[in-house]
Amino acid sequence: MILKIVQALQAPGHKVVLLHSNADPDALGSAFAIQQAFGEVTIAAPGGMDRVSKMVATKLSIVIEESVDLEGFDLVIAVDSSSPEQVGVDGASVSVVIDHHAPTGQWKVPLQYIDESRRSCAEIVLDILHAAGHVVGRNTGLALAAGMLTDSGHFRFANPALLDSMSMVLREAGISMDEVMDLTEMESDVSERVSQLKGAQRLRFERIGERIAAISQGSAHESAVCRAIIMAGADVAFVGSQRDERFRISARAKQDIVRKGLHLGRLLDEVGGETDNSGGGHAGAAGLTGVGDVEAVLNMCMSRALDFLRELRDASRAEAGNEPA
Repeated sequence: MILKIVQALQAPGHKVVLLHSNADPDALGSAFAIQQAFGEVTIAAPGGMDRVSKMVATKLSIVIEESVDLEGFDLVIAVDSSSPEQVGVDGASVSVVIDHHAPTGQWKVPLQYIDESRRSCAEIVLDILHAAGHVVGRNTGLALAAGMLTDSGHFRFANPALLDSMSMVLREAGISMDEVMDLTEMESDVSERVSQLKGAQRLRFERIGERIAAISQGSAHESAVCRAIIMAGADVAFVGSQRDERFRISARAKQDIVRKGLHLGRLLDEVGGETDNSGGGHAGAAGLTGVGDVEAVLNMCMSRALDFLRELRDASRAEAGNEPA
C-alpha cells in the first residue's frame, strides 16, 4: 500500500494535505514532510492548529491555508485523522488517508495506510519518504521529529519502532535532540492555567476500588485540563466543552490502566457511534467531537469507564480469592 501511495503522490497535479481540527505537531510535521518531498502540495487546517503547532509553523516558515476549495485539487490527502469529521470534509472527496489511530471504519477511500502500532503519523510518513527515495532534509527532519516527540508524550509512550525512526531522522537530517526540544517547548499561558483551575472546580469523580474516573467541563484547553486531572490523581479523565450545538471531549488515561486493557480510542468511537458523532484516538489519549449535549455525552463516557474499572476490581478480587492460603 505504501508504494501505491507513493505513486499517487508522485503523479502530476495539485495536491492538498488536510489537517484535523486543532491540529497537533504530528499532523503538521507529516503534512510538511509530504509537501517538501513531493511538491505542488498545499497544507490546509480548516479547523485550526494548537498553540505548539502554530509556533512550529512560524519557526519553520510553514505556510498553512485556513480554507481551501477541494475541487481545485487533483489529490486530497488526510493525515493523522481517524474520520472525515475530524478534518471537516466529506469523506468522498479524500483519496489518500495516512493515520496511526485505531481504525473506525469511517474512511471509505481507495488508498489508506493505517498502522495503530505506530506512536505517531510522522513515522509512517518517514517510511513513505524513504520508499520514494527521498532523503530527509533539515527542516523536514525537525518537523517529523517534533511530531514523534510530542505524540509519544516526550518518549513516555515510545516504543522501539518510534525510537528507531527518531534516531534515523536525527542522523539523516543532521539535527540534534536539543533542537527538537527547543522547537516544541512552550510555557503554558495564563488562559491554559485558568482552564485547568476551572476544570478542577467543576470536577466530578467516582472511585471503584483503588481506581478513580473523573469528568469535568470547560470552555477551552480540554487536553491540558485532562492532563492536570490525571496528574492530580485520576486514573482516567474526560473533559468536555460546549460551543453552541457542538461539543468537544478529550480523554486521557494512565498507562498502567491502558496495559490492563482500557482503550480510550475505541471507547470514544463506540460512544460517537451511539450518538451519531465522531470519536477515536489512541489507547491512552483520544477525542470525541460532534453535536449534542456535552454533559450527557460525558456521562456516557464516565459510565463506560466505570464499567471497565468494575471489571478490573472484580477480576482482582477473583484472583485474590484463588490464591493459595
